Order: sequence, then C-alpha cells, then structure tokens
Amino acid sequence: MARKSKLHLRELYSEENKDQIYDNVFAEIESFELPLGTSLRSVYDDQPNAHQRFMEKLDACIRNHDREIEKMCNFHHQGFVDAITELLKVRADAEKLKVQVTDTNRRLQDAGKEVIAQTEEIIRCRIQQRNITTVVEKLQLCLPVLEMYSKLKEQMNVKRYYSALKTMEQLENMYLPRVSQYRFCQIMIENLPKLREEIKEISMSDLKDFLESIRKHSDKIGETAMKQAQQQKTFNTALQKQNNVNYGRNMYAINGRVPEPKYEITSKRTLEEEDEHEEEVLTAHDLVDFSPVYRCLHIYSVLGDGETFENYYRKQRRKQARLVLQPQSSMHETVEGYRRYFSQIVGFFVVEDHILHVTQGLVTRAYTDELWNMALSKIIAVLRTHSSYCTDPDLVLELKNLIVVFADTLQGYGFPVNRLFDLLFEIRDQYNETLLKKWAGLFRDIFEADNYSPIPVANEEEYKIVISKFPFQDPELDKQSFPKKLPMSQSVPQIYIQVKEFIYASLKFSESLHRSSTEIDDMLRKSTNLLLTRTLSSCLQNLIKKPHIGLTELVQIIINTTHLEQACKYLEDFITNITNISQETVHTARLYGLSTFKDARHAAEGEIYTKLNQKIDEFIQLADYNWTMSESAGRASGYLMDLINFLRSTFQVFTHLPGKVAQTACMSACQHLSTSLMQMLLDSELKQISMGAVQQFNLDVIQCELFASSEPVPGFHGDTLQLAFIDLRQLLDLFMVWDWSTYLADYGQPTSKYLRVNPSTALTLLEKMKDTSKKNNIFAQFRKNDRDKQKLIETVVKQLRSLVNGMSQHT
Repeated sequence: MARKSKLHLRELYSEENKDQIYDNVFAEIESFELPLGTSLRSVYDDQPNAHQRFMEKLDACIRNHDREIEKMCNFHHQGFVDAITELLKVRADAEKLKVQVTDTNRRLQDAGKEVIAQTEEIIRCRIQQRNITTVVEKLQLCLPVLEMYSKLKEQMNVKRYYSALKTMEQLENMYLPRVSQYRFCQIMIENLPKLREEIKEISMSDLKDFLESIRKHSDKIGETAMKQAQQQKTFNTALQKQNNVNYGRNMYAINGRVPEPKYEITSKRTLEEEDEHEEEVLTAHDLVDFSPVYRCLHIYSVLGDGETFENYYRKQRRKQARLVLQPQSSMHETVEGYRRYFSQIVGFFVVEDHILHVTQGLVTRAYTDELWNMALSKIIAVLRTHSSYCTDPDLVLELKNLIVVFADTLQGYGFPVNRLFDLLFEIRDQYNETLLKKWAGLFRDIFEADNYSPIPVANEEEYKIVISKFPFQDPELDKQSFPKKLPMSQSVPQIYIQVKEFIYASLKFSESLHRSSTEIDDMLRKSTNLLLTRTLSSCLQNLIKKPHIGLTELVQIIINTTHLEQACKYLEDFITNITNISQETVHTARLYGLSTFKDARHAAEGEIYTKLNQKIDEFIQLADYNWTMSESAGRASGYLMDLINFLRSTFQVFTHLPGKVAQTACMSACQHLSTSLMQMLLDSELKQISMGAVQQFNLDVIQCELFASSEPVPGFHGDTLQLAFIDLRQLLDLFMVWDWSTYLADYGQPTSKYLRVNPSTALTLLEKMKDTSKKNNIFAQFRKNDRDKQKLIETVVKQLRSLVNGMSQHT
C-alpha cells in the first residue's frame, strides 16, 4: 500500500512537472524568443505520449486565446463603428480642403517662380564670386612660381646657368611646396632635374671648349711667359750692371730663393729696352677665357657634384699633359722645334698655376707638384734623347739657352727646376763633344792647308799681324832685318786662334747656368784640356802618320809643337782674364797642353826615325853587289854615295830641331845603316862571298865612317857616331887582315882587338868565303899556298864552331 502510494505521488509529481515545462514553452513561443530548440527538446523527452500531451495542451491554450480575442473585439466594436462613421463625414471636407490646398499651391508656385529665378541667379553669382575669389587667391599663390619659372627660362636662354641653379633652388625650397597640388607644379618639378642635367651638359661642353682652347693657346701663353721671363732677366742684369755688381758674385744658386709665384702673365717693361711703341705683352686672360672653368666649377659645386668635376678636369688635363710632353720626331732638327715644345709645356703649367690660385680645390699644390714631377721626368728623358741627335754645336747652344729660359720661367711660378740644371751639365758634356768634333775638322783643315815652311814676313806690319795672333817672342829674330822668317809655319797662329775661339764657345754654354766663377773657370779648363789632349793630340798624331808627310814636314811639326807648348801659359792667362780666377787658387786646374805637345813631338821624332830608316832601306835595296868579284872597283858603290848625300842634306834641315833630336836621328840612321849592311853580309840567301866583294864592301863602310866622322850633326863628342859602325869595322878588319890567330887568342878578353866580332857572325861569313874558294879555285889543291889557306880556313871554322857551341851551352 505504501509502495503504491509512493508511485502515485511520483506520478503526480511528474505530471505537475510536465505541466510546468509546457507552460514555459508556451510562454517562450508567445514571447517570440528564438531559438526554441531547447524548449522543444524538453517536450520530447522519454515520457511516453509526451507529444500528444503537448499537442493537447497547445490546443487548449489556443482555445483560451481565441476566447480572449473574441471578448476584446466585442468590447471595441461600437467604437470602431463610430470612428468609421466620423471618417465618412470628414471625407467630403477633406476633398474640399484638397482642392483649396491645390489652388493655393498653384497660386503660390506661380508667385514664387520669379523669386526662384532671382534666387538661382543670386546663387549662381555668389558661386562665381566665390570661385573668382578662390582663383585670385590661387593665382596670387601661383604667380610667383610662374614668374620664377619664367625667370629660370630666361636665365637659361641667356646662359646664366649659375643664377638659374639658384633660381631652381628657390623654386624647390620656397615656391613649389606652396602649389604642389597643381598639375603644372608637378610638370615643373619633373622638368627641374632635366634642366639641371641640361645645365651640367652645357657647362661640361663649355669646359671641353675651354680645354680645347687652352690646348691651342698653350704655346702662345708659354711663349709670352718665356718672353717676359727673358725680359725680367735682362732687366735684372741691367740693374746689376748699373749697380756695378760683379757678375760672378751675383749668380744665384739653383736652390736659392725663387721669385714669388705669378698667378698670371703680366706685362713688365724695362726702362731702356722697351719704348712706348712696343707691342704690349698679352696676358693669359687676353689669350684664354677662364670663365667657363669657373662657371662649370660653381655649377657642379652647387649641384653637389664638385668631386666629379674635379676628377674629370684633372683627368683631361693629364691627357693634355701627355700630349704636350710628346715631342715631334723631327724636333731635334731645328731650334724652332725645341722652342715650340718648351712653349707648350710652359703654357700648360702657367694655366695650371693660374687655376691653382684662383679656384678653391679644383687643383692643389700636391696635384701640380705630382704633375710637374711626372712632366719633368718625361722632359728630361726627351731632351736627353733628342739632344743626343744634335751634331751642330750652335743648335746645342741655342737649346741650352732655351732650357735656361724655360727653367727660369717655371721657377718663377714656384716649380722646382734643379734637375733641369743637372741635365744642362749632361748637355754641356755633349756640347763639348760637338765642339770637339767641329774643332777636329777645323784642325784637320788647318793642317791640310799648311805648307809646313817657316812664315815669311816682308816688313814690320806683317810681323805685327803675326804676333797679334800668336804670342811669339825671339830677341835674336827681332834683331834681324826684314825680310825674315819666323820659325813656325802658318798653322801655329791659326791653331792658337782656334783654341781661343773654342774657349769662347765653351764659355757661351757656361753662362746663365747659375754657377760661380770658380766653377766656370774649372769647366773652361777641363773642356780646353779635352781639346788639347784628345782632339788636337789626335789630329797631330794622325797628321804625323800620314804617308805624304815627309821628313821636312815632320821637322816643321816638331818646331810647331815646341812653340804651341810655349804658348800654353798664355792660354791659361787668357782663361784667367775671362773668369777672374787666379791661377794660384788651390782648386784651379792646369792645362795639359805641355804633355800633349810633348807627346806629339815625341811621335814626330819617332816618325822621323822611322821614315829616315825607311829611306835608308830604299837606298839599300838599290845595292847591286857582285859577291863573287875577284877584286874591288877601287871606289865606293854609287847607291851608298847617294845615300850619304841624302843623309847630309837631310841633317842640314835638322838644324832647327833641338840638339838631342837631331843627334838621336843621326845616331839612329847610322845604327840602322850599320845593321842593314851587316844583315846584307849575313843574308841566308847569300851563299858565296869573294874577297874582292869583301874589299868592295869595306870601301863602302869606309865612306860611312868618313860620313860619321864629318860630324853631320853638331854635338857628338869624339868618335861617338863612328861607334855605330864598329861591329862592321872589326869584322871587315878581321877578314881583310886575316888575323885569325889574334882573334882566337884574344877572344873573350876585354882588350881584344876584335871584341865586337861575334863567333857566329864570323863563322857565317867565313863559310860563305870557304864555299867560294872551293868553287872558284878548282886547282887550288895543286898550289901549296892555296892548299894551306884552305886548311887554315877549315881549322878556323872548327874553332869558331867550338866557340859557338860553347856559347850556346853556356847560355
């Protein structure tokens, strides 16, 4: 029972709970709260007949609501009827009112048309006025921009590019930002970079024209600068002379103070050298317009591209420098080629110096120094090469003068030129070489034209003319009456004059080298020494060796060199007078003319000895002995008498030679004659000699001894000259006397009568005579005397051979 009660209560509870759930669902549906999924899901639970029960509850709820609606409609129905009745009454009045309103509206519209038209006109005018005001305001804002742009265009047209860039800057910074919203402003903004590029291109084109212009005018600028430097130097020299300043003491050193740099070529006139009618010296600005480079520099600086411009300018100028420094292949042929070369270089660096001082940073001192060092190395190499082709000393001298002016000009602009003066010392050596070659030709011409005979002077006037050219003094000759002869030939004063001319020519190169008088003196003496010791000495040596120079000419050459040697001290005095440097100065060099002329004289003496011996050989070759003659002719041979007569006449010519020379020549001739005669006897081709031939040969030797004893040349003491024939004399005496016993007995004794007879010589001659005796005396064996003589000869031959063998073993 209790259990059933619990189940019944649970069911009741469940029914009440379900009813509550349905009520909540209905409330949600009525309130239109969506979604209804949760509520509807609660309806369909696990309870059986839930859907049916829900539908029953829903139908019951609908019936309740319908009853409520019907009650409400019944309640308001009378009021609705009354309202419809009233509305029908108002309908007629509304129609009338509508007609009235329509009429009123029509009349109002008709009356307002004119007002509307006037109002619209007023609005239109107001809009126009507002637009005009706006346009005026905008135009007032745009007009300065347009004016500035117009100004920019005008500046571009008149090529005021720097001002145009400033105008562009103002446009960009001040004016265009105010009107940046307008299309024309954008067009302007787009055009400004193009205009800048156009300005850059135009200015660069102007710069190229400028570079081409200075390339064309560099030689004229350089010529003007060098001309001015030369005028300034002449002016300074004139001032020095006016102030009586010594030339040597006022030569400034290379490393000394240089003039202040000149930023442009100015026209300076000396007081006396230029008159009022002289053409004015042009300046660099007169020849070249520098404004393009200034303008281009400013333009690129404003555009912030100055470094690009500097690099371009320096690059182009380096290229031009290389072109300027490249010489023409024929430059060395004329001085004008060198002058044009120097003018172009000077013009180039004058322009660079001007740019350096009138611009800021376009070129720097370091850049110009680097460029100059590069150029200087090239210039020195070019000059060293081309000057080596010069064979004309006058051209070399003009080249030196050009280099000096070139160096002085660039030194005035602050460029170091020490290396150029060092080069001048190299060129000076070359100049001396060309002078030496030229003077070698002059000396050869003088020697060729000389007659090698004493200079004849007919009167006092001719004598003075000669001594005015050559310092000759001879008190003994002065005492002689005219006409008379000077001991030297015509070549001596001519050579002396040419040596002085050489000194003058050498001095010309030494001028303006900024060297002291001592250095100039040293250079003159060294170059003169080269002339004497090399050129003149070589010419003399070649002259002496020439085949057509005979003994008479050689004698005159010895006399000439003696006088030239004596004149060397006058040449030293001549150099001293030029340089004002005393010969007593410690470092003063001495002239080597003494040794030169002594060497030439010795060579001439040796040549005399050689030619004299050659002449003797020529006479000896004429000898025609009959070596098998039975007896002598009773007189000396003809060839020998001719030879002795020749020697006598020759030695008479030697009277003007120094005593020792004549004595040596005479002794040499006698010794050579003696040796030649001895060789004739001992000739291996000569197989037989008769006693008659020996006797004839003895007669010839006697003539030689008579000649030697006649003292053909004074100065020999006693029998000195005859000793040249002592070997022949003792040999011939031995065979003439047939004194073999004495010879063999006294051989080796200092007091021997035949001390000069060599056993081998005697043996050779004796064998030639032995063979002759055998062939010519067929019946000598039947004559007792001849047989005894033959035995004696054989005995002597054996003894002589033993002596010869003993000598060889001893040796």
